[in-house]
Amino acid sequence: MSISGKTTINPAEEELINLLRENARMPVALVARRLGISRSTAQSRLEKLERQGVIEGYSLRLAAAYAESYVCAHMLVTLSPKYTASVQTLLRRIPEVRTIYSVSGNFDMIVMVEARSITRLDTVIDEIGSLDGVERTMSSMILSTRRQR
Repeated sequence: MSISGKTTINPAEEELINLLRENARMPVALVARRLGISRSTAQSRLEKLERQGVIEGYSLRLAAAYAESYVCAHMLVTLSPKYTASVQTLLRRIPEVRTIYSVSGNFDMIVMVEARSITRLDTVIDEIGSLDGVERTMSSMILSTRRQR
């Protein structure tokens, strides 16, 4: 089932995905109960979504008390166009870089950085700013998370 090469899902599958967004480790029996379906139907839907590549994996979500021990920042980055691929490769090697977004507008990407201390965050920000092809950066520290799904 696809439209223009994109996988489409039905409302029941969307509801299943929304449950997994709450807790990706939710037992299949609980998923089935919450959806009002049998366990085998819930398992079949999960397997179908995995086969189709809609669900690629399940991730870790840290407890707020632990996550708050990290210092996080968004970095807006402007690149020299011919360096885009090499900068992305180098960013992937920095353990504190959690996510890299390609964006439109005055900046080329947003880099999410997460470090164990302000000192380490400062070092990583400087490291990213000094990469060949990075023309300018602007960083904003995250003070609190108001909502995360």
